[in-house]
Amino acid sequence: MSLLAAAAVLAPATVGFAQTPPAPKPQPAAPAPAQGKGPAGKAADENAVQDVTVTGQRNGFRSSIDRRSYSVANDLGATNGSIGDALRNVPSVEVDVQGNISLRGDANVTILVDGRPSGMFKGDGKADALQQMPADQIDRVEVMTNPSAAFSPEGTAGVINLVTKKGKKSGRSGSVRANVGTDGRYNGGVSGSVMAGKLGLSGDAGVRHDVMDGETSTDRSRFDVGSGQFIDSRQRSKSDGTGDGRNLRGNLDYDLDAATRVSAEIRHRGMKFSSDSLESYEGEDSTGAVATAYDRAASSSMERSNTEASASWRRKFKGDEHELVADLSFERTEGDRRMRALQSGTLPGGADPYEATHNEIVQDETQFKLDYTRPVGDRAKLKTGLQIERSENDYDNRGVSGLDAGSATVDAARTNRFLYDQTVQAAYATYERPLGPVTALVGLRLEQVDIDMNQVTSAVTAQNDYSGVYPSLHLAYDLTDSQQLTASYSKRVQRPQAQDLNPYVVYVDPFNLRSGNPNLKPQETDSYELGWQYRAGQTFYLATAYYRQSTDGVTEVVRACTTVPTLCDPTGTADLDGVFLTTRENLAESRSGGLELVANGRLTKSLTYNLSSNAYWQEIEGSAVTATDGRSGWSVGGRGALNWQATPKDFIQINAFVMGKRLQAQGWREPTGMLNLGWRHKVDEKLSVVLTAQDVLGTMRDRLVIDTPTIHDRTEREMNIRGVFLGLTYTFGDGGKRQRDPGFDFGAGADTGGGG
Repeated sequence: MSLLAAAAVLAPATVGFAQTPPAPKPQPAAPAPAQGKGPAGKAADENAVQDVTVTGQRNGFRSSIDRRSYSVANDLGATNGSIGDALRNVPSVEVDVQGNISLRGDANVTILVDGRPSGMFKGDGKADALQQMPADQIDRVEVMTNPSAAFSPEGTAGVINLVTKKGKKSGRSGSVRANVGTDGRYNGGVSGSVMAGKLGLSGDAGVRHDVMDGETSTDRSRFDVGSGQFIDSRQRSKSDGTGDGRNLRGNLDYDLDAATRVSAEIRHRGMKFSSDSLESYEGEDSTGAVATAYDRAASSSMERSNTEASASWRRKFKGDEHELVADLSFERTEGDRRMRALQSGTLPGGADPYEATHNEIVQDETQFKLDYTRPVGDRAKLKTGLQIERSENDYDNRGVSGLDAGSATVDAARTNRFLYDQTVQAAYATYERPLGPVTALVGLRLEQVDIDMNQVTSAVTAQNDYSGVYPSLHLAYDLTDSQQLTASYSKRVQRPQAQDLNPYVVYVDPFNLRSGNPNLKPQETDSYELGWQYRAGQTFYLATAYYRQSTDGVTEVVRACTTVPTLCDPTGTADLDGVFLTTRENLAESRSGGLELVANGRLTKSLTYNLSSNAYWQEIEGSAVTATDGRSGWSVGGRGALNWQATPKDFIQINAFVMGKRLQAQGWREPTGMLNLGWRHKVDEKLSVVLTAQDVLGTMRDRLVIDTPTIHDRTEREMNIRGVFLGLTYTFGDGGKRQRDPGFDFGAGADTGGGG
């Protein structure tokens, strides 16, 4: 019997859904005694933890027992930047120059959109999507470093939920946005909603065009067993490229009666990159003379699209927070990457080869959730749920090589097809109850995972089925009306991505290869947190101490092909001298811990600040993978913003962030950072002008160091992300009153629970 079937038999009437705590109800116009009890917003007659909202500051900070929510409404960079730009200003979150995201130094992050997983933010395309998808439709960002069992345990660092803007008022309303920037950049969009009676319609559309120029330099030394010394090589590349993105969304809500609502939504996201690059390589011999060299001109393009359709049915019962929700969604993600390259100036001689590759990806994901939430007695709350998620992946790689395009033939080393299917069945339950000044939220999630792999080209198939038990615990204790202590624990997992498991060797360039590892095991992490928060008016302080311990961590490993010749060249016919293979391996164990501080407040009537910092320690046990005795070290990073309401119509913002040194199994990434400026002028109630400058000092770049007994490597990537944007935003509509039952929160963040 499957996990879902067993759970359905045991608890057919208790299936549920974890949703964002309801937004605070409108306060009376006249001053009134505070209804909250403690910073988590406990009502005097109801001790269940509710949201904390900074009073008097629109779109401020919210906190509940298992998450924190940050508005991006006053982040001027988000008005014309990408999602990656917006996330750089959110506490706990780091995004590097290539769009790679991490939470408190851990890159294993699950990204949701309105509570659902998206194929755009999975696998190799996640970083590109974060850099290209516009942020102007994001209302706020929910950060869950220790999610409850109501959420999928996938992502050992935690969950980031992007809550999009949606219409909330009766009548008609909307906005039009247009931004132009330096180097030919531009973006814009339109959004609107119509709310009338039982029917609500909303939608948005946007486009984005970016310049994506960059330079990469690699200096590498490898130990040569024959000569007993290190041999040097140098690789330089420069690329000129552009990127285009588009997004469409349409949403329908219809109230069948006062307690039942059906909803349907369609989303489409797409992006396209194209670039021309010139690469040069020099490799020395044991005497220090250049023995190998070439120039390589390449043209490449990449397209990626994601289309999702979803439908939901929601029934509210008598009593607060008592409802049943059924949700069904289907999405398809398609990727197409092409590259053509011609090598010249080849040393030590011979023909100048031509090569071309074409990589296609098709991912289909179907998800069904049935969720149930109900009060238990006067003070407790039970949430239970069932979920099934089916993912089908098809990777088709093709390559040709020859003296020119006309004579090129199929290259077996660059041609393969890999099929990967995964089914996750899950059942969860959480129970929340106040016990005097303490509120406890306990949860348990059971999952059954079935994986089928088929390396079609090699005629190798494999299966991997396993189950997991994932508990969670959250505690909140009110010290005073303005101070609260919190503690939490969760067990998390990071499953290898499909391409991480594909054993076929993928050609990158003449001296770099990549491959997956079908023997990878999931990484499991135990995560612990202790927190203190203080809130008084618009002042908010937060301190969080955390500790994580992981086993079987998946890490990227670079090896000289001469040490693993059967992996690099199963045929045994290629010259592997100076060629390197990047693959994935499991670590034995790793640990990290740190202290995160967040402070928001007002310096003067017109001057506010937002500060956060994170100091953490990492330790990676030594093994054959790291080729060292282990690594450990400290890192410090942070961000800050100064906001000045210079006049009633002028808002000025300065923000900056620093990413500290990030430890890796074979080395580290060096610190980097960025300074941004912004100004917004409100022409009238409908029209505003925004001017922003990104990476003013030109300091944002990526430096990766590999330092092992056999390889010394330093790679530096610099992307042209400096720019100035000028934008206009025009809002229209009658701005009617909110017409929905306050018990429904079908605006931003309505469906943000229930796993994913």
